[in-house]
Amino acid sequence: MSHSALHTTAQRRATGPGVEYEFERLTIPRDFSRSFVTRLLVERAEHGGWVLDRVRIGHDGTRRVVLKRKIIRQRRTTLV
Repeated sequence: MSHSALHTTAQRRATGPGVEYEFERLTIPRDFSRSFVTRLLVERAEHGGWVLDRVRIGHDGTRRVVLKRKIIRQRRTTLV
């Protein structure tokens, strides 16, 4: 199985004042085993800080996964 069949897109969205999330959409073909998909998502969570937001499985077996992570902005401190 080739990893090139995995499709991803990313976008950023503000859900409220001061809170901003980055979303990543994955389209995983049915050819990938359940254990492979689990390992893939665990790896992204541990190393990339992603959290599972949504999983949809289509009639053809394609998995559409949405991951999210909070964007932390550092505030500028001013010296007096």
